[in-house]
Amino acid sequence: MESSHNVSEFILLGLTQDQESEQICFLLFSLFYAVTVVGNLLIIITIKSSQSLISPMYFFLSYLSFVDICYSTVTTPKMIAGFFVERKTISFAGCITQLFFGHFLGCTEIFLLTVMAYDRYIAICKPLHYMTLMTGRVCGWMVLGSWTGGFVHSIIQTFLTTQLPFCGPNEIDHYLCDVHPLLKLACIDTYIVGIIVVANTGMISLTCFVVLVISYIVILVSIRRRTSEGRLKALSTCASHITVVVIFFGPCIFMYLRPSKTFSEDKTVSVFYTVFTPMLNPLIYTLRNEEVKTAMRKVWTRKVDSEDK
Repeated sequence: MESSHNVSEFILLGLTQDQESEQICFLLFSLFYAVTVVGNLLIIITIKSSQSLISPMYFFLSYLSFVDICYSTVTTPKMIAGFFVERKTISFAGCITQLFFGHFLGCTEIFLLTVMAYDRYIAICKPLHYMTLMTGRVCGWMVLGSWTGGFVHSIIQTFLTTQLPFCGPNEIDHYLCDVHPLLKLACIDTYIVGIIVVANTGMISLTCFVVLVISYIVILVSIRRRTSEGRLKALSTCASHITVVVIFFGPCIFMYLRPSKTFSEDKTVSVFYTVFTPMLNPLIYTLRNEEVKTAMRKVWTRKVDSEDK
């Protein structure tokens, strides 16, 4: 398939075309993005500075927060800037770059959440073997594997998209560049490419989601034999993870485990995993985790005291 591009830029129609709604969206999404960056940075700094948050779970959480900052930055600033202009354009190269990093970071997050579920499974179901199985070396390889998996996935998506001929029109009814809207603009039949997209993105999302659901079912069954205190602690930790998984995987499965078509709901659904999930992750993990809240207070109290001296 030989690519032919007569399109040098795309026009993003954005989240809404109503001017009053755009002003409200500008304020809201600017706040959301600020909360995302500050909240996730706070988690990273707390974990790196605290002597108590040294378990593999917090090692993975720090990388998840880093991915969330990067993932949100790929799309949100461009969307916020678009609220100011009537004609929202993005160059062909810029569109493909956004597509690549969006899928790279999104898929990396999927694998990281799966790794975190495995970590919780070992910690709760096989506590005596936890320190033997989840060594620093193993955790490092798991994170590297997540990044590598995300990269390979994104390279496939990006390569397939760049090989498509775009002859015009160039209007994308979205606030970001993604596979389905771009397939709709291609000058050829994209049925086969659409099947590959479902096999690549949709099956990754579904498979990891099924693995996560099974692991948490096993965890919930196993904690029934624990004391009430141990059961509550395990439930609190798992509840945070399950909340993040549902918010992130639900929209992803809706978007990618289907034929290559676009729906009017796509923009709203995309907001969940590109804006809300990166923003909610630090809130969910800190509000439901006493260890993180205690460590956060100690770290920032220590910083304030050192500045006063």
